[in-house]
Amino acid sequence: MLSKETIEAYRRMTPGQRLELTLQACREAMPYLLIGPEDVVDRRFELIRRENDLRNRRILMRLAAVEPADEGD
Repeated sequence: MLSKETIEAYRRMTPGQRLELTLQACREAMPYLLIGPEDVVDRRFELIRRENDLRNRRILMRLAAVEPADEGD
């Protein structure tokens, strides 16, 4: 769990600063995703794809469940 100070520091960051932290973490993690036998790497990326697909389906289901707002008001 993050400390209150860390959470507050994140809140003070601009969206650009938070994006830069995210991209830096991605750059640092990418080499580790590619380490291992080919079948292990393939399974790793297949899991990532399945998780992303599930997340996208859930978002679309929630969006479809929301009634559109009246545009004439």
